[in-house]
Amino acid sequence: MTVKKIVGKIHLWLGFASGLVVFIVAITGCLIAFEDEIKSVTRSFRNIEVLSAEQAMLPPTQLSAIAKAALETSDEPKGFVYNEDDKTTSVWFWGFEPEHFYTVHVNPYTGKVIEITNEEIDFFHLMIHGHYYLWLPPNIGQPIVAYGTLIFAIMLLSGLVLWWPKNKKARKQRFTIRWDAKWRRLNYDLHNVMGFYMLSVGLVLALTGMIMGLQWFANTVHFTAGGDGNGEYIMPFSDTTAVQPNEAGIDQLWTRLVQQKPTDGILYISVPQTDADSYYTYINHDAESYHKVDYKHYDRYTLKPLAATGPYEGKYEDADLADTVLRMNYDIHRGAILGLTGKIIAFIASLIIASMPVSGVMIWWGRQKKSKKSLSKKTTKREKVQQEKELAAFR
Repeated sequence: MTVKKIVGKIHLWLGFASGLVVFIVAITGCLIAFEDEIKSVTRSFRNIEVLSAEQAMLPPTQLSAIAKAALETSDEPKGFVYNEDDKTTSVWFWGFEPEHFYTVHVNPYTGKVIEITNEEIDFFHLMIHGHYYLWLPPNIGQPIVAYGTLIFAIMLLSGLVLWWPKNKKARKQRFTIRWDAKWRRLNYDLHNVMGFYMLSVGLVLALTGMIMGLQWFANTVHFTAGGDGNGEYIMPFSDTTAVQPNEAGIDQLWTRLVQQKPTDGILYISVPQTDADSYYTYINHDAESYHKVDYKHYDRYTLKPLAATGPYEGKYEDADLADTVLRMNYDIHRGAILGLTGKIIAFIASLIIASMPVSGVMIWWGRQKKSKKSLSKKTTKREKVQQEKELAAFR
């Protein structure tokens, strides 16, 4: 058996092992590619009018009371997202028993509740769960997606070996699709030629997906980029031996941070859920992306700055190369690193990737039918010869 046939067998069985996972992850990736652009239209209620530059925003404790009253709940919010100055502030309420996730959109200047959205039934929220977990419990779905992506990356490389032309005469066929051919040949060309053209982008999508899904791979990339190999984020703990938490502490923290927020940036403050949790905050200097972010953590009792481990700590401008690579990973994965053009490229590549398992199965099925038909013809011919022998003997 030649090397190419061995690679072909590996490609085939890896395809069977990961085909459904790749299809779901790719098709959901297509659907969420333009989430921000679509939501800017479907959630236009987030746009508000700022009367003057001196108009002050309301602090978290006031927004919390307003949002709780609107939602008719005694639960405390989990976080506050102060969006761009001309957008509503999002107050998040989520939990697991029962599972729920609501966003109360409040005008941060007037305190008026603009809208309440149930994120659990939001289309993009559902697609993201499919993309990350296949709609399974995260501890089950996430490893399946991560290792399915690893298998897909191997398949891309094995596919390149199978695509590689044997000679100069075969090169032209490897780069062009015979649109006038019969459906089986057309399907074969679509699988091979389109697969080749999206190879580089597909590898980027697969590798960046593996960084998000496989901690050992993220650590490897971090080390390769010159870091210490610790790409895992671990939140620091508050000092529980200190004084009791100050209920107004979040307002004091907000006052400190909101002054650093640019008008077109985003400020996020989480609410500690346990006695040992700390305040997790970030300031995103570019609302169109997720990597130009300053991450900061604070003790919930003293508001003393704390340092987390991993790349998601400190100012973006102070991050070294290894940390910057991991910070940029999500924007690279969704194509946003190149703006709208990058998202379009990622969308087209994801669409082609979603078609790969389908066209691959069709190629395999066509070959199976061809083999059976060929075997049937040989059997018929053999039977005919045997019949002629029997007739000859009878005569």
